[in-house]
Amino acid sequence: MFLGEKLLEWLLLAFGSAMCLGNLAALLNPPKNRDEQDLRKAPFWRSFIYIIVGLIVAVWSLAGLIG
Repeated sequence: MFLGEKLLEWLLLAFGSAMCLGNLAALLNPPKNRDEQDLRKAPFWRSFIYIIVGLIVAVWSLAGLIG
């Protein structure tokens, strides 16, 4: 198979981890230079839900890779 047998698990691990860590970074470190149109900080509940969803996807794909 092209790029390995467990390509889907690797892609899910990458996307889930990026979703989790990116939203966590947005919550912990808001941008210093922003325009008038930008939000002052990231919306908490939306970011929190995305962190949880990304974490679930990353753990699930990691379990698929291990097991």
